[in-house]
Amino acid sequence: MRRMSLTPELVALCHRDEVDPGPDGSWTQLSDDDFRTLAKRLSGEADDGPLWVFAYGSLIWKPAFESVEQRRAAAHGWHRSFCLDIKRWRGSREQPGLMMALERGGRCDGVIYRLPDGEKPAQIERLLRREIDDHESVSSVRWVPVRTAQGSLRALGFWVGVTGKGTSLGQPLESVAKILARACGHVGSGAEYLYNTVSHLETFGIHDRNLWRLQELVADEIRSIHGHSVTSHDTAKVAEPAIT
Repeated sequence: MRRMSLTPELVALCHRDEVDPGPDGSWTQLSDDDFRTLAKRLSGEADDGPLWVFAYGSLIWKPAFESVEQRRAAAHGWHRSFCLDIKRWRGSREQPGLMMALERGGRCDGVIYRLPDGEKPAQIERLLRREIDDHESVSSVRWVPVRTAQGSLRALGFWVGVTGKGTSLGQPLESVAKILARACGHVGSGAEYLYNTVSHLETFGIHDRNLWRLQELVADEIRSIHGHSVTSHDTAKVAEPAIT
């Protein structure tokens, strides 16, 4: 396995205890009826057969749902991007962070999970409640065509094709690295999110060149901030998925 520059020791330096500030009031929260209606619509748009979910970021290492099968899959026309502005979760109002979504262009290699047989509306509603909580995010939930070694199919994707309010598209990796090395919220830091994503992708045999370069930049940025706390052996660690 490739050696990551971003190590658990460096990630630990980014942690701070933060209080959940709660919703900031600028987004329109989804009601229970909204979730049910959206789940029913997406279920009606689904293909026949089992329900598949496309994972490209945190769903790979923290799916929060039961699956009965997983496969490598590629979504063409999309690529990973830290483009979601956040002031909660892994960021704060004092130090905003960034989360990943799929931007248009390129190719994204990820993992698809097959959920157990069951009523699709109920399964989809549980996924929706994990991934989104406001009306402004609804358009980012869509069925994504993916290719696997066993053939092509459609999988449910979250935070796909985000635009407008709350997004910062096309940022250079150097700018993203400065943010991820500093941002932390009540569920963890941006550096931890990046580390978990890259290390688990590598476990699946997926090497994302942009994310690999980004973890190098974030590691350098953390060292520049916490130079006195970093020892030389930090760079010699082998990438291992963190337990979260």
